[in-house]
Amino acid sequence: MSDNRRSRVVTEGVQRSPNRAMLRAVGFGNGDFTKPIVGVASAHSTITPCNMGLGALAGRAEAALRAAGAMPQLFGTITISDGISMGTSGMKYSLVSREVIADAIETVCMGQSMDGVLAFGGCDKNMPGAMIAIARMNIPAVFVYGGTIKPGHYKGEDLTIVSAFEAVGRHAAGRLSDEDLYGIERNACPGAGSCGGMYTANTMSSAFEAMGMSLPYSSTMAAEDAEKADSAARSADVLVEAIRHQRLPRRMLTREAFENAIAVVMALGGSTNAVLHLLAIAHAAEVPLSLDDFEDIRTRVPVLCDLKPSGRYVTTEFHQAGGVPQVMRMLLERGLLNGDCLTVTGRTLAQTLDGIPAKPPAGQSVIRPWDDPVYASGHLAVLRGNLAPDGAVAKISGVRNLEVTGPARVFDSEEACLEAILGGRIHAGDVLVIRYEGPKGGPGMREMLAPTSAIIGAGLGDSVGLVTDGRFSGGTYGMVVGHVAPEAAVGGPIALVQEGDTVIIDARARRLELNVSEAELERRRARWTPRPLPERGVLAKYARQVGSAARGAVTDGPA
Repeated sequence: MSDNRRSRVVTEGVQRSPNRAMLRAVGFGNGDFTKPIVGVASAHSTITPCNMGLGALAGRAEAALRAAGAMPQLFGTITISDGISMGTSGMKYSLVSREVIADAIETVCMGQSMDGVLAFGGCDKNMPGAMIAIARMNIPAVFVYGGTIKPGHYKGEDLTIVSAFEAVGRHAAGRLSDEDLYGIERNACPGAGSCGGMYTANTMSSAFEAMGMSLPYSSTMAAEDAEKADSAARSADVLVEAIRHQRLPRRMLTREAFENAIAVVMALGGSTNAVLHLLAIAHAAEVPLSLDDFEDIRTRVPVLCDLKPSGRYVTTEFHQAGGVPQVMRMLLERGLLNGDCLTVTGRTLAQTLDGIPAKPPAGQSVIRPWDDPVYASGHLAVLRGNLAPDGAVAKISGVRNLEVTGPARVFDSEEACLEAILGGRIHAGDVLVIRYEGPKGGPGMREMLAPTSAIIGAGLGDSVGLVTDGRFSGGTYGMVVGHVAPEAAVGGPIALVQEGDTVIIDARARRLELNVSEAELERRRARWTPRPLPERGVLAKYARQVGSAARGAVTDGPA
């Protein structure tokens, strides 16, 4: 075993009877001390439908681990429901939770000298949090996704959680009745599982499958279907084999694997949050990755899948059409994936995809043919300019106008912006600027799903731009630009924007500009003073440690 981990647990334990005594108390018998000790890190909670099925999956995997000759040790991690905290001050804790989860898994597994870990996640931050820990520790690991929710239904329409947020905007604009608002809210989330479109959870599960850290097809299974529990048990078997053969995560988490993941995210039309999280995971794995890599891959990879939020279909329908393996096979066929990358099963990516047709199945329109993509190039564009010298990320799928120039409507918080939208004070041609919502300034880099959904619901999605140093839900679409760096809290140019300034968003040219002279910006910079940050508690610690969104908003590296 690597790092002499087995010698610490077993050999040293033979001579130190207190260690063995403690293990006997949790169920070890005489024949168990030579078996690999496997952590089962479960983010189960009843806080959110995303995670409420994880306990049963972890139990199924625990039994499979025992049957495979391992000694499973269950422990829990926290979770935050983005959907519940969205639009509130509680959303400040969401990205913070990614670091808490990563630290917790690392602390338990290293503190207890575990030989491997099976990590279960289902909501947006416990997934990258688990993978950050896996990359740091570099002990054999498999990630198990809790599964996607099935769509809700109301008046013949498939619903997701984003339907409920957009309904609020439609209702406020007088475009939806009280009865229908309540009907959508009541039916949007019918059971267990993560948000049903190609939002952040399903984007990250797909990326993990593409990187070889999860089993084939597991990233798009429905949480409540029997195949998901079977996949959890199979993941346990694969992990035991990985421990025996010492297949360590960093053999999978290579530069080429991250490039594969980015290509898949582009082909799926995935969440902007994938940029932030993949940068952070690469940092943990000590793999060089930058915003420029996303832009380079974007130009070569088309959007092949017609998935919500900007498309028509939900993830369960994508699964039925062939899921991530089908899309990867299409990319591999055209030299846009590295097929030599190793997966946790011990097979290469090319071997895993062998036998899958190079063309998507007939009779479905979720996965488009290569010569008829949804978009000819990727949808996550990196913009730069005097408003974002270190970069910003725009999601340009579903956007009719790739260029927006208009007067800045400046807000120093999400709440102030949302109040203006719902109050009818935002008009076609405006460019909303929401600042002091970055990693440090929030603190916590809140997602702006409430204002972006309100814009869509008010019928302004094609005529209003939005720029923020915060981030967006995977359910967001429209001409929105997030992750602006440097952020306002550190004196980035977004802190210097004034009401009425002309802002230029040009996704075609990948420009984000403030039409103000450098001399005037210097005068404003000289008058600018930083806003006070929290002094105590987890938000204070996070604000002191967190780095730029352009480098993944990590807390264990240079700011």
